Amino acid sequence: MLEAFLLGLSQVFEWPSIGFLFLGVFIGIWLGAIPGLGGIIGLVLLLPFTFGMDPVPAFALLLGMFAVTTTSDTIASVMLGIPGTAASQATILDGYPLAQKGHASRAFGAAFTVSAFGGVFGALILAASLPLILPIILAFGSPELFMLGVLGLAMVGSLSGGSIMKGLAVAALGLLMSTIGYAETVAIPRYYFGTDYLIDNLPLIPVVLGLFAIPELMELATRNISISRVPKEQTAGGGMIEGIKDAFRHWWLATRCAAIGTYVGMLPGLGAAIVDWVAYGHAVQSAKDKSQFGQGDIRGVIAPEAANNATKGGSLVPTVAFGIPGSLGAAILLGALLIQGLKPGPDMLTSELHLTFGMVWMIVVANIMATALLMVWSRQIARVAFLPGHLIVPGVILFVFMGAWLGGSSLGDWVTCIIMGIVGYTMKKGGWPRPPLILALILGSIMENSFQISMRAYDGIGWTMRPIVLIIFALIVLTIVFAARGIIKAKRSDSEGSEPDAGEGRAKNPIISWPFSLALLVIFVGAGFHSLQWPESVRLFPITIAIPGAIFAAFTFYFDTRDLRAATSMNGGLGGAMAVGSEQAVLAKSAAFFGYLTLMLLIMLVVGQKLAIPIFIAVYLIRWGGYSRRLALLYAAGGWLFLVGFYERIMHLSFHHSYLKIWLPEILPDTFPFWLIV
Repeated sequence: MLEAFLLGLSQVFEWPSIGFLFLGVFIGIWLGAIPGLGGIIGLVLLLPFTFGMDPVPAFALLLGMFAVTTTSDTIASVMLGIPGTAASQATILDGYPLAQKGHASRAFGAAFTVSAFGGVFGALILAASLPLILPIILAFGSPELFMLGVLGLAMVGSLSGGSIMKGLAVAALGLLMSTIGYAETVAIPRYYFGTDYLIDNLPLIPVVLGLFAIPELMELATRNISISRVPKEQTAGGGMIEGIKDAFRHWWLATRCAAIGTYVGMLPGLGAAIVDWVAYGHAVQSAKDKSQFGQGDIRGVIAPEAANNATKGGSLVPTVAFGIPGSLGAAILLGALLIQGLKPGPDMLTSELHLTFGMVWMIVVANIMATALLMVWSRQIARVAFLPGHLIVPGVILFVFMGAWLGGSSLGDWVTCIIMGIVGYTMKKGGWPRPPLILALILGSIMENSFQISMRAYDGIGWTMRPIVLIIFALIVLTIVFAARGIIKAKRSDSEGSEPDAGEGRAKNPIISWPFSLALLVIFVGAGFHSLQWPESVRLFPITIAIPGAIFAAFTFYFDTRDLRAATSMNGGLGGAMAVGSEQAVLAKSAAFFGYLTLMLLIMLVVGQKLAIPIFIAVYLIRWGGYSRRLALLYAAGGWLFLVGFYERIMHLSFHHSYLKIWLPEILPDTFPFWLIV
């Protein structure tokens, strides 16, 4: 085994393998940093280029790219409060508040250091664990996978906000949204409202970008502020060196979370989706002082970033050893193995063991390379936190809406993004945590499949008595109990008797929250009754969600009604309370911002994205930002060049078939390069 271990290392540094590895790392950094792209799209784009390549250079290119996207996705999570990929959801809870304090460099320093450590640690632990992994993987059947998903939702629901009931209600909403489209068992569409767009499930990327990106951009636009709420000269102690010191200061936390990431990442389907939340939950529960979590605690960045990089090694185990992909990315890598003529299974652990170890070393070297590069580049990136918000908003809107378009290249993607932006704005201003909804949407189909198999295999709920299921259930109860204790303690310790508004899901505005809780209650009750018309196998999962969801929503509705009465009494009537609540939420300007986005959508129908987005950029900067026409037109021209150069010429993206695309060929000669405009 030692000989194969060393041979795998030497193969990585041979030419051209090391060159392809470096190229993969560079591409992965770029794809991970842009919201809406990520490792999956990178694998799809690069896989055709590996045809005809030798196995080692081919996997150097693919793994070099794939291994580092969970490092560079930290940039969007910290700077914009947008999960760059599914693996960086938990990072936004403390990463973005650190950027708002002017400590983006500190967050980057800590995140990149532990990301490198997690990637290296996970790969090396993977190498040492190869003989032991079979019983671990085989011990987790459908019942255990379902309960592990519930554990992840319980952690995110109870830890990402100031109200456990709101967190759990939002998690139930996400699970209910995951049932949109065809059922897992029978080809019967559910909750699709008669539209073809929803018949094949709700696309994830437009939902994520709308829910997280648009509310944060709206905050910058409506309040005319930068990402950092603190001037640069007042950000002492927020540099990258301090972040690196934080990583070493909390080395034991990083080690534990990297171990969590490695072994949870081995679980097919669930590992990469929940591991950052499991690690974040562990960080919170093991901390003596929990008061700063969600408001810019560096431990809230270290834990998920150490874990999510370690999952890359862990998810490779079932893929290589048993042909069981642990994630969508691992499924594409499995395809790459087959293309290279390699057969997953015992051969990869015997005669091809050197190649398996070579993959391990590729992950190690890629993480070290990416960390070194990002340490250099992120100093410049962190300066963006101090730029005027009006200069940031138009450029990010380009990435957000084109990232949403990647979900399915459909008009519905833009509509979904805007609608989820309204939902995200309401949740943010009303004190509803958003991460539980996204995690539930990711896990929903996996959990439904596991739930259906468990119910059939055990003729009912007999699977709930399996030992590992009982252990996970105990962990769920402990998670909720400890989270409740922490919230109660925080409320009691606050001298003014109310929680601070800082942090995800901690705002208090009953004028915004009360209608949302009422809407949730109606949705759960309506969804439950609507599901009764379907066969039992089709309605089983939705109604299992709707009942507890309605209970959670009823509790939140009761508490919001109580808070609304208090606000009405305090402000001299409902009108006064509405005026105060609207002012707190900047409701008028927020409505105007959504008007701009809707207008961009309507213009896109006529002229297409390549002109609609630059028009939005120019109009926004002139009319909303108050900048000169020269600057606005230069900015818009830059956006147009990026749309044409990257999305058109490199990604060969299919743009909207606008009316202009129909008219232009009738007016201009055939030799005209129409791809420049439509």
